[in-house]
Amino acid sequence: MINNTNPLLDISYPQNGVIDVSLNNPDKFNAFDDSLIAAMTDVFEQVAKEDSIRVLVLSAQGKHFSAGADLSWMQRMADYTREQNQQDAMALATMLYKLNQLPQATIAKVQGAAFGGAVGLVSCCDMAIASENASFCLSEVKLGLIPATISPYVIQAMGARACRRYFQTAERFNVTSAHQVGLVDEICDIESLDNAVARRCQLILGNGPQAVQKAKTLVLDFQHREINDSVLADTSERIAEVRVSAEGQEGLQAFFNKRPANWLSDKE
Repeated sequence: MINNTNPLLDISYPQNGVIDVSLNNPDKFNAFDDSLIAAMTDVFEQVAKEDSIRVLVLSAQGKHFSAGADLSWMQRMADYTREQNQQDAMALATMLYKLNQLPQATIAKVQGAAFGGAVGLVSCCDMAIASENASFCLSEVKLGLIPATISPYVIQAMGARACRRYFQTAERFNVTSAHQVGLVDEICDIESLDNAVARRCQLILGNGPQAVQKAKTLVLDFQHREINDSVLADTSERIAEVRVSAEGQEGLQAFFNKRPANWLSDKE
């Protein structure tokens, strides 16, 4: 079990091998502050160490995913010194990095509004499934600010061209536009959102646990590397290692013998 003492963060286990980490402050549209950021950082650190957890679903209670930064927190930040602001921003940057680097598969489950830093949360997840009523906004420049700490992840998710537009215009864009630029990979009606996420979880759980983690690591390790002799050697070494591993051998034997692999809980 994952320890969490922040009432604005709800932890549940909807399926075996799946943890749901849910923002739980619907009265404030799940806006987050420094205390919630600290709690999320702690939870992500714990999850990273739990081999029994294979998928993390990041969700939110109520009508909206998140309005981004809490207004009271922003008012406090306005009075911070530059050094205090840097420390405060580093806490958010660290939380986002922990989520982005989780060894487990991560799915953002989005309904309603996802504004400001919430777009960063969605971008840090491996996948994002959103309802038809979802909308997004990178609103920082309206306040004379910039989406700095979330920018590495949003740029990776949406691409530089889209970010040039939405970082500067701060316009609100709908889920169809989010899908077109790659921020969201599946759209469904609000009533089907839970089932869509559950189906995605089942797809992941049907695969080799170690293989899924190593496949995610491939993306994180190679997305910015030039394809050269070093990369050729590295990728060849990785597949060779996996082929002779216990899981790789089990997967191949199960395939050739037309039987379920031993990591499948429901053997037919």
